[in-house]
Amino acid sequence: MAAPTTTPGDRERLLAGTHHDPHSVLGAHPVPGGVAFRVLRPDALSVTVVTADSWAELHDDDDGLFSGLLTLPEVPQYRLLVAYEGTVLETDDPYRFLPALGELDLHLIGEGRHEQLWKALGARVMTHAGVRGTRFTVWAPNARGVRVCGDFCHWDGAAFPMRSLGSSGVWELFVPGVGEGALYKYDITRPDGTHTVRADPMARCTEIPPNTSSIVHASHHEWGDEEWLAHRADTAVHRAPFSVYEVHLPSWRPGLTYRQLAEQLPAYVKELGFTHVELMPVAEHPFGGSWGYQVTGFYAPTARLGGPDDFKYLVDALHRAGIGVLMDWVPAHFPRDDWALAEFDGRALYEHQDPLRAAHPDWGTLEFDYGRREVRNFLVANAVYWCEEFHIDGLRVDAVASMLYLDYSREPGRWSPNEHGGRENLDAVAFLQEMNATVYRRCPGVVTVAEESTAWDGVTRATHHRGPSGFGGLGFGLKWNMGWMHDSLQYMSHEPVHRRYHHHEMTFSMVYAYSENYVLPISHDEVVHGKRSLVSKMPGDWWQQRANHRAYLGFMWAHPGKQLLFMGQEFAQGAEWSEAHGPDWWLLDPAYGAQADHRGVRDLVRDLNAVYRRTPALWQRDTEPSGFRWTVGDAAEDNVFAFLRYDDEDTPVLAVSNFSPVVRHDYRLGVPDDIPAWHELLNTDLAKYGGSDIHNPDPIPSEPGRGHGVRLTLPPLATVWLRPAVPHAAGGAEPLSER
Repeated sequence: MAAPTTTPGDRERLLAGTHHDPHSVLGAHPVPGGVAFRVLRPDALSVTVVTADSWAELHDDDDGLFSGLLTLPEVPQYRLLVAYEGTVLETDDPYRFLPALGELDLHLIGEGRHEQLWKALGARVMTHAGVRGTRFTVWAPNARGVRVCGDFCHWDGAAFPMRSLGSSGVWELFVPGVGEGALYKYDITRPDGTHTVRADPMARCTEIPPNTSSIVHASHHEWGDEEWLAHRADTAVHRAPFSVYEVHLPSWRPGLTYRQLAEQLPAYVKELGFTHVELMPVAEHPFGGSWGYQVTGFYAPTARLGGPDDFKYLVDALHRAGIGVLMDWVPAHFPRDDWALAEFDGRALYEHQDPLRAAHPDWGTLEFDYGRREVRNFLVANAVYWCEEFHIDGLRVDAVASMLYLDYSREPGRWSPNEHGGRENLDAVAFLQEMNATVYRRCPGVVTVAEESTAWDGVTRATHHRGPSGFGGLGFGLKWNMGWMHDSLQYMSHEPVHRRYHHHEMTFSMVYAYSENYVLPISHDEVVHGKRSLVSKMPGDWWQQRANHRAYLGFMWAHPGKQLLFMGQEFAQGAEWSEAHGPDWWLLDPAYGAQADHRGVRDLVRDLNAVYRRTPALWQRDTEPSGFRWTVGDAAEDNVFAFLRYDDEDTPVLAVSNFSPVVRHDYRLGVPDDIPAWHELLNTDLAKYGGSDIHNPDPIPSEPGRGHGVRLTLPPLATVWLRPAVPHAAGGAEPLSER
C-alpha cells in the first residue's frame, strides 16, 4: 500500500538539499491506517523495509524517493535493504533516530561557552540507540540546507540531508554503519541556492594535502606521561628554567613520521639539555611553504607525518624524556580556500562581515570575527583542545599584534576606529583574555606565549588587573621580546670596531626588562628570507663568526628572560633554513673537514643548558628587578658588558661578555664584597668549543679598592660566567672544566 505522498514543497526541498527538517518527512511515521515509511536513496533500484517478522518493498516514487504504508500499530524496529546495480546493502535508517546531540550542548554552543566544543561538533563515532555509527554535526547558520557526503555514499550527499537543530545554527545527522577512517565533507546549500562542498571545520583528522577531505577519527592512544602531568604545575614557569628548541617537524629530519621523530627528537633535545621544544604549527594546512601558518584544519594535526594518535605518541615520548612541548597556534587569520572556512555557509561566518575588517592586508588571508561568540568559542575551545587532547604544555600565539590593532598594516581610510575612537580591536582583546583565562583555569601548568611586537601594555598582566591604558591585562604567561632580539642582532652585525657606537643596543633591553615576562627568541623568522643564519649575521672571518656566535649565545643565556633557539643554529649552520631540506646535518658528519667547528658550537649549547638548569640565579628571578645588577654597562670603548644575576638565596652569578677581538688582561670588575673569590663556571672561548682557550683556570680573589673587585683575563669575542669559588649559599655548581 502506498504511503501518503509528500507535499510538493517537501519533495522539492529534499531533492534540492534545502530541507531544514528531513526527519519530519523521511523515516517511519505513524499515520492513519498504519506507519508510513519514506526513504531517499538516489540510484537505488529498490528499497525494502525489514522488521522482526516481516518485510515490505517500498514503492519507487522516482528521483530516489521510495515510500510505503505498512499496517502496523506503531513504529517498529526496522532495517533497510537497499538494492543497487550488482549489490544489496543492509543498513539502519538514519532518519529513525532522535538527535544525538544534547540540549546542554546546544545551549552552550548558543552561549559561545562550550569549552569542549570538539565533543559536540564534528564527526564522532558512537553508539546511539543501540546502533554503532557516526554523528555528524556542523555549525552553518546561514545555510538553507546541509547534507553530509563521503566515500560511504560515493560522494553523493543527496541521500543524507541533515536536520537543523532549532535556532542554534547547528545541523546534525547520525549515520549508522559509518565508522573510523571514513572520508567526508559537507554539501552546503547557500542562501542563494547554490551549493558548496566543504571540509569539516571541526575535523580531527584529514587527508594528506593536497587532498582535502575530512576523516572520521577515534583516538586509541594510551598515554604514559602521568608523572610529567602530575608535576607540570609544581613551579610557575617564570620562576623555572625554560630553554626552548624551536622545530619545524616536517623538515627537522625530512621524511620522518611522527612515530619516527619520537625515536630521534626526544633523545636529541634531551642530550642538548633544552627544557622544551616549540613546534611550528602542526595544525593542518594546505600549502607546505606557509610552514603551517595558514591553517585550514584547526582541530587536526597535519596528516603529512601521520594521524592524530601518531602525534600524541610523539608528545608522549617527549614528556617521558622530561621535555615540555609548546606549539605555535594561529588564531589571527585563515586562508581563503573555497573548501575550507572562507564564507563557509555562503556568507561571512568565521571572518568579519565588514570586508575591510575581514581581509588581512599582509598575507592575503581572512581575519576571524572575534566579536561573534560562536567564532570566539571555536578558537577558545581549540586552544583547550590541544592542551587537553594532546597534552600540549604551551601555546605560542602567532601574530598577536595583527589582532590587537584595527589599523595594523592598513592605510588611513582603510580602517574604522572602535566605539571609543581608538585603534584597539576590543573584540580581539576580549577574545585573548577569555582564551588565556580559560586555558589557565582548565589546564594547570600550561603556559601561553605571545608573539607580540609592539609596546602593548599588559600582555603578561592578569586579565583582571587594569593598567594605565584602562585595559585589563591580556593574561599571557610570557611574551617574546622582539625588541631585545632586534637590537642585539643589530649590535652583533657590526664589526667590533664600530660596536662602541651601538653599545646601547645591548643595554636598552634592561630599561624595560621587567615590564613583561619575556622570552628571548632567535626563531625561524630570523634565519630566512635573506636575513641569513645566526652565525652568518656575524662579522669577520669564519673563526670570528663562530666566536661571535658563541659569545652571543652565552650573553643570551645569562640575560634575564627565557630563551628560544631555532634548529640548526645550535651547531652554527651557515645557510638559511629551508623547509625543503631542513638543517644541514652533514656539517656534523665526521667525514666533513670542518665538522669540529660545528660540533664545538653544539657542545657549547649543551653546556650552556646544563649549567643554566643547575644555576637558579639564571632563571629563578627572571621577572624581578632585584635579581639583576649591572657591574659594567657603560664600557662602550671596550665592547664589554658585565652583570650579576641572583637566585632566591642571593647567590650570584657573574656574566661577562667581551665583544672585542682582543684579549683584555687584568680587566677589573666590581663584585659583591662578601664573595672572597670567584671561579669560572663557563667560558665560550674554550678550545673544546672551537675557541682560543684563553681562560682563568684558578680561583680569582676579590680585592678591596673602590669597592670590591676582581681582575679577569677576558678572552676575545667571548662570554664568561663566574660563580663564588667557595660555597656562598645553596646552589653552587662545579665548573664544567672540573667535570
